[in-house]
Amino acid sequence: MTLTANAIASLAFTKVFETTLEKFTEAALTKIDQLRQKIWDKLKGNPTAEAALAEVENNRSRSHLNQIAALLHEVMIQEPQFAQEVQAITQDIQVSLQDNSMTQNNYDNSTGYQTKVAGGNTFVGGTHYHHGLGPDDTIDGGTF
Repeated sequence: MTLTANAIASLAFTKVFETTLEKFTEAALTKIDQLRQKIWDKLKGNPTAEAALAEVENNRSRSHLNQIAALLHEVMIQEPQFAQEVQAITQDIQVSLQDNSMTQNNYDNSTGYQTKVAGGNTFVGGTHYHHGLGPDDTIDGGTF
């Protein structure tokens, strides 16, 4: 999966713009810091980039974030190794942000199926046994 420079820059500076970071794990926050530092280190020495980075960090300037993304895009094209490194860090962050929590309680020897689908359909089949009702049993006047 290849992410755009805009997505990478936005993720790197999430801590600047987010008012709540509850959804982030400690591992994700550490990786975000690592990504932001990698971008700072790469763009250091470019006066335009340094000014934009300072505006983003100090004033939460979204327009300067777009400027950083454009500069980052240029660097990623010119330096494929750097592009791979920031892509890898970004993917690590995304993996740590995925909600893999699913809780299920099954009782009376029941079988439960859990699925998470980001899109599309999931079909789960199985055999269903209903105990206790025979062909001549009634519930609330109905015959089964």
